[in-house]
Amino acid sequence: MSDVILQATGLHKSYQLGKVSLKVLKGVSLTLQRGEFVAIMGASGSGKSTLLHLLGALDIPDAGTVRFEGRDIFAGGSRARDRLRNATFGFVFQFYHLLPELTVLENTLLPCMVGNSVWSWFSRRHALRRQATEMLERMGLKERLRHRPNELSGGERQRVAIARALANRPRVLLADEPTGNLDAATGREILSVLKSLNEEGQTIVMVTHDPLVAASAHRIVSLVDGRIAARQEAPKAP
Repeated sequence: MSDVILQATGLHKSYQLGKVSLKVLKGVSLTLQRGEFVAIMGASGSGKSTLLHLLGALDIPDAGTVRFEGRDIFAGGSRARDRLRNATFGFVFQFYHLLPELTVLENTLLPCMVGNSVWSWFSRRHALRRQATEMLERMGLKERLRHRPNELSGGERQRVAIARALANRPRVLLADEPTGNLDAATGREILSVLKSLNEEGQTIVMVTHDPLVAASAHRIVSLVDGRIAARQEAPKAP
């Protein structure tokens, strides 16, 4: 089996702003190895979040391909992409995107509920609840299962978001500025969680503008004006 898990080739993406077409990505190619931790860096507007969205099938490129284990992720239509996002990719965002009316455990279980039919959910719900509970306990949230997001700190909310992203045991975890809304100490805690997951084999792609955060990765890919400007091994984190 090839060690390549995700491969983007010649990605172009533009957005229409009134009468102006804004070219965000201009022929980006990137190969991700199984078990890698890659940081994508760049200034605001460089295209790094757009690239992450294309890698995870959250958006569709104007041109180019993304292949997961050799298969074109855009070839199967919207339902196939929905299934891929639910079962294969896990997403962590800067602003958590937790549903305020749900508890910590309920938020974590959302991908499982979406990915199962009514009958499948009914028959598997106890096992899935145990799995989600174990993940939350691992994130240090054993005493927070019944809390709602507004009762949590920023770091706790992000740990819930990571647990939710891992609920369906994704092959690739995609994190968009996961420490960007946190203070430095809490950000280091979240990076420690991500590094621990990677050491256990989780493949991770992380977008960041912070070189200290990027230093946690194996490799740094720098975007400038919609193109890859440099690829380098990450320096050793202090």
